[in-house]
Amino acid sequence: MTLSPAAFTLLRRLSDGELHSGDSLAATLGTTRARVSQLLRQAELGGLALERVRGRGYRLLGATPFLDREAIVAALGARAPGLTIEVVDSIDSTNSELLRRARQRNVHRHLLVAEWQHSGRGRHGRVWSAVAGGSLTFTLGWRFEQPVGFLSALPLAVGVAIVRALEASDVRGVGLKWPNDLVHDAAKLGGMLIELSGDALGPSIVAVGVGINVRLPQSLQDGIGQAVTDLASIAPAIDRNRLLADIAAQLDGALSRYASDGFEAFRAEWLLRHALHERLVEVRLPGGGVTHGIVAGVDERGALLLDRDGRRMRFVSGEVSVRGARR
Repeated sequence: MTLSPAAFTLLRRLSDGELHSGDSLAATLGTTRARVSQLLRQAELGGLALERVRGRGYRLLGATPFLDREAIVAALGARAPGLTIEVVDSIDSTNSELLRRARQRNVHRHLLVAEWQHSGRGRHGRVWSAVAGGSLTFTLGWRFEQPVGFLSALPLAVGVAIVRALEASDVRGVGLKWPNDLVHDAAKLGGMLIELSGDALGPSIVAVGVGINVRLPQSLQDGIGQAVTDLASIAPAIDRNRLLADIAAQLDGALSRYASDGFEAFRAEWLLRHALHERLVEVRLPGGGVTHGIVAGVDERGALLLDRDGRRMRFVSGEVSVRGARR
């Protein structure tokens, strides 16, 4: 479903966590209380939790300040001076939109942030579940002059940059799961989706998409089909605007470093953070086959290396899914 602009206007009013009467909310939109009730019901269907107090109004439970461009720019300060930042309430997918724009204009170092993605995507076309006010979903555009093959390990370098930013915000214990997941205690916290547009020999425009669960309601968690978690469960209160600024600064530096030095500049740090390193894992192949082995690391191109029965196997990003397995 899609949250309308009117619904977002109400949610921004309610984001202070205080009670607001139906009359005051109706006056904000120049509409009726009945219409306010319909719009807030729309928000609840989108995963938000509201309290209704008879005779007093509505309160948004678990309220958090909405994303705000000026707050992000202020938190970013002098870091990443060439970055441009755009915040929108609702969009189909920040990756899709940035790639559409790339056909017509320069999107290098443009950060597109959405409070709500109604068609967010993960790897292999999976749906990315998020909630307005409770997620970080954004895409950073970047131009690389090198051929596409040079970018094969880019998701791993992006993961390192994000974990650095999380740790700077006192979010501890976040690991990386090959090739593009952020995990905490084996539960998924977020992920990256890297999409390219350009010539195989370069240059390429890369859409670096990121989704992080900040506050994911249990009702959404129950419907995802895998163990998931959110920042609200593992860290002190998170200022999303400040955290986004920290991630943006880290990404800007990491992508510049990757362009000059490649994955080798990130490989050792990635291995230290890999949640499945030296563990027995099960690998599911696209054709339905299954194999297993001990994770031995990743090579210089970001491919996963497994040891099994005295031989080393190599798996390329996008061809397998990896799950922890018992010995």
